[in-house]
Amino acid sequence: MKRNENGHNGQAQLKAYWEAEEAQGFQGWDFSRLSGRMLEQELPWNYRKAVLEHMKDETTLLDMGTGGGEFLLSLSPPRGSTYATEAYPPNVELCKKKLPAYGIEIRAVEKDEELPFESGMFDMVINRHESFCISEVRRILKPGGVFLTQQVGGQNNRELSRFLLGEDASHTDPGFNLYNTVQELEQHGFSILKQEEYFPELTFLDIGALVQFARIIEWEFPGFTVERCYPQLMRLQNRLQRDGKVTSREHRFMITARKPT
Repeated sequence: MKRNENGHNGQAQLKAYWEAEEAQGFQGWDFSRLSGRMLEQELPWNYRKAVLEHMKDETTLLDMGTGGGEFLLSLSPPRGSTYATEAYPPNVELCKKKLPAYGIEIRAVEKDEELPFESGMFDMVINRHESFCISEVRRILKPGGVFLTQQVGGQNNRELSRFLLGEDASHTDPGFNLYNTVQELEQHGFSILKQEEYFPELTFLDIGALVQFARIIEWEFPGFTVERCYPQLMRLQNRLQRDGKVTSREHRFMITARKPT
């Protein structure tokens, strides 16, 4: 959109543009529509590489919260000994049609505390941005089994959420971080093989992209609308004109832990 910032007409055009962005639908977990309008800083680790370092041909593997199974399939995991869980019904149905051809069994889950697997079943449990219950992960792992997880921490986009919606508007747990998760894992007897935490920068080159993003990530921006946040959006628009970008701070951490033998 070519922006005209002069006077009331320019502001009215901006608001109409943002409201059109707000009305966009969203399917799956595909941010390609925001490509070139939103830039994410790379993490200093490689989750896929970390998983492959621990995965062997004989590994019995579980991928928690597999989504559509795309990442799991990219690993070429062991046929006949790889399982996946998923809670979102449309993804469960998608995986039932797709994953069995690759020797992967998909199981629907409703509660983190009740996974549909026998105790001591897995050599390795992987988890990328999915909730989990540590005691249940411990139960389904074999002695000496590995749990590898990458998580979105509780400070993710929190400053931007506060700016738009006020103090502590986000529904995420501000104390969900590397230190506290490591402490809990150790309390359950896990030994920590590797731990990393990072706060990458998320850059918006267009406030319309930020509007779409805030609508999608509704648990971090609860109650966000263009109408409600219009004064704050105008302040961000002025910052964009001045600096050429608006940034937010994300929060990621990764842990590799081993169940005691």
